[in-house]
Amino acid sequence: MPTKENKKNHLGQSVGFEVSGWQAALVPEAITLSGVYCDLVPLDPIKHADALFQAFSEDAEGRNWTYLPYGPFKDAASFSRWLESVSNLSDPLFYTVMQKTQHNQTVAGGLVSFLRITPEHGVIEVGHIHYANRLQKTPAATEAMYLMMNYVFEELGYRRYEWKCNALNAPSKQSAERLGFTYEGTFRQALISKGLNRDSAWFSILDSEWPKQKNAFEAWLDQSNFSGNGTQKQNLAFFKRNFVEESHE
Repeated sequence: MPTKENKKNHLGQSVGFEVSGWQAALVPEAITLSGVYCDLVPLDPIKHADALFQAFSEDAEGRNWTYLPYGPFKDAASFSRWLESVSNLSDPLFYTVMQKTQHNQTVAGGLVSFLRITPEHGVIEVGHIHYANRLQKTPAATEAMYLMMNYVFEELGYRRYEWKCNALNAPSKQSAERLGFTYEGTFRQALISKGLNRDSAWFSILDSEWPKQKNAFEAWLDQSNFSGNGTQKQNLAFFKRNFVEESHE
């Protein structure tokens, strides 16, 4: 990827490369993002609370809640109240991941959101990702992330897409790297979560990196890459090497 040249001011100081013709990005809307393996639909507590609670209850130990600032919830009522409290927010803006079945029906399997939405600088973050066990490590799980990235870069015009997680959350960091995010560093003592210190690991994807990342995602998600029982023929890293890493050689 070519290096963008930093400009110098009249004092000879480097002041950054020019962002010509920049206009603020658009704010994400509560709309349906449709895919082959899943749809992302605006969170609706009335429609989704029971199904999500049942799906999340498959995680009997509450392991999937460990690094989130809320949960696990003791019962369906308390979970529903929490959903209601966040469903009308614009930042974070929550979506329900509706996983498609073989019979072309959809079942609720997870939550995702956009947050720290800063259209004037073209920066937005993905977060509050909570996948039920049934959704994890499926094509739908990856496609949900692709749908959000594609929406951000292709339709809304953002320059930077961020992923942050507890620095102790090894699976989240591995997921970020698998999805093509670049690790940028760890912010020490960034937050207090559930009464505990949290150091936050930061990752990002830039708009200039997205086209090749997009090609890799679409090649992996293509139905020809999966056998009849849903097993992948080539992993995502294979396509990342072909479409992304080769561009740096």
